[in-house]
Amino acid sequence: MNKNLLLIFTRNPELGKAKTRLAKTVGDETALEIYKFLLQKTKEISSKVNADKAVYYSVKIRENDIWDASIYQKHQQFGEDLGLRMQNAFKNGFDAGYEKIIIIGSDLYDLTSTNIDNAFHQLEENDVVLGPALDGGYYVLGMKKLHQQVFQNKNWGTETVRKDTLQDLIDKKVKLLEEKNDIDVYEDIIDIPEIMETFINSK
Repeated sequence: MNKNLLLIFTRNPELGKAKTRLAKTVGDETALEIYKFLLQKTKEISSKVNADKAVYYSVKIRENDIWDASIYQKHQQFGEDLGLRMQNAFKNGFDAGYEKIIIIGSDLYDLTSTNIDNAFHQLEENDVVLGPALDGGYYVLGMKKLHQQVFQNKNWGTETVRKDTLQDLIDKKVKLLEEKNDIDVYEDIIDIPEIMETFINSK
């Protein structure tokens, strides 16, 4: 077994449930198309990463979808908020014997497999790896053991998440990766021709 585990948190791609903030501008159907495009992109980059992979579904596990069950372990997210759901996923991984675990979401356009491999590499020398997102959160979190405080007492989805997380890790060696932008609102997609094409074609 590979000692590295990549966790991928996804929402089930359902009309009216995907990218709701983006949908306010582009409509539910286009938001769903854009989210499916981002899921596909996440699948392509994650498949090249040197690690075992586990997809955690928001609602229920899908058998016949883009995630090939021979490559991706499939789990259900469990917990009252995002923090507890992530904590439970990390705990599952460490309990299964993995030594380095990294989590990503599924709404980043400019994340590459090299970025993720590098994050695993940075865990050699650091306790925690964090990829800061422009909105004040993070797009990558990696650790070698469970730091539970990171998942507790946060206002998830707000601009204070990264600051509060770093405060929790003040006595740990943390490597910050380059800042990236996850896709939440219309402004996030304007400069990405590939996504704007999806938007225009779905009209």
